Amino acid sequence: MEVIATIVAAALAAPLAILTAAFAVEVIAGLRTMRTAAEERGSGGAPVVIVMPANDEAAVITRTLTLLAAELPEGFDVLVVADNCTDDTATLAEQAGATVLRRDDPAHRGKGFALAHARDHLASHALPCAVAIVLDADCTIDRASLAALAAAARHTPAQASYLMRPEPGAAPMVQVSNFAFAIKNLVRQRGLQRLAGRVNLTGTGMAFPWPVFRDAPLATDDIVEDLALGLDLAQRGTPPRFAAGATVWSAASSAEGTLKQRTRWEGGFLATSRRHALPAIAAGLRAGKLRALWAGLSLAVPPLTLLLLLDVAGLAVLALLMLLGAAAWPALLLGALLLLALAALVAAWARVGRPFLSGAAAIRLPLYILWKIPLYLGLARKRPTDWLRAGR
Repeated sequence: MEVIATIVAAALAAPLAILTAAFAVEVIAGLRTMRTAAEERGSGGAPVVIVMPANDEAAVITRTLTLLAAELPEGFDVLVVADNCTDDTATLAEQAGATVLRRDDPAHRGKGFALAHARDHLASHALPCAVAIVLDADCTIDRASLAALAAAARHTPAQASYLMRPEPGAAPMVQVSNFAFAIKNLVRQRGLQRLAGRVNLTGTGMAFPWPVFRDAPLATDDIVEDLALGLDLAQRGTPPRFAAGATVWSAASSAEGTLKQRTRWEGGFLATSRRHALPAIAAGLRAGKLRALWAGLSLAVPPLTLLLLLDVAGLAVLALLMLLGAAAWPALLLGALLLLALAALVAAWARVGRPFLSGAAAIRLPLYILWKIPLYLGLARKRPTDWLRAGR
């Protein structure tokens, strides 16, 4: 009985230990800042085009374009795709000085189709663009970040840090979520760049050399089309790289809006992870490429809250197995790795997380985990398929 219980305990602890260790190592590797790419010249006169997909964004589009206009470097143009809009997004964008494409195709909704529409429009020009930057209609970016992002993407796709703007007075649940967002899109991206030589695309603050943008499989209704696109580009030999000197900001949402955002992002991520993580790990093992192996392993790591939930649940089951005679080492191993992951999170909070998460809000982490349980139960029943927008 003791042998069987130990085998079951080891089988349960092994995947959780691997994923927790991968998370901890990636966070530790991402604690240190990265160098900013030097700006390159000589684009042959072709502009940098900021492509902004917009679906019913009348509430924010004027402010976004006004702020963006004040930050545009010389040679940067703005192209708004008013995609299946039922409001005044297109008119307001034109009034703000942007070039606007109107797209009405209810059967094909989503950012991917909007980007493909913009790409087809640009391809009709004799000199399309040197770099295409994708920026969401509710995001802001400064001049230095635009220049750094364009420089990083002259020859290969690039991804800026995509962060939620710190809100010290926000609800604790929103602050914890914004901190988790910084871990995913800043700290782990830096770690992934160092360990795998590439990063994940995060939907906004993406930049592509024109040949890559021209040939990319954009027209898709995948709700995490950005993540899937990055994986596809890596397989084609043009993996996205981290643009260390570029940051894109989005306003923090309400607690309800944050939960809606997380439903879309995490549901789409988990579905993509299930499809691609194991094949990527297997391909890395077959080829003997450690960086490719790490990219697949990183993709297999679930969102932070879900990882913590799985570890705690795993430790509880391992404790029960110990009562049945299982050896203690599987539980001790998983517990030690969970402590390492938590220590890495504390270090990341000290390095980059203080503006996003106050000490008072940090102690609400257990409540945040409980707050997310209904989300995961809902995703277990049905993953989201629509182009969801968080409440603002």
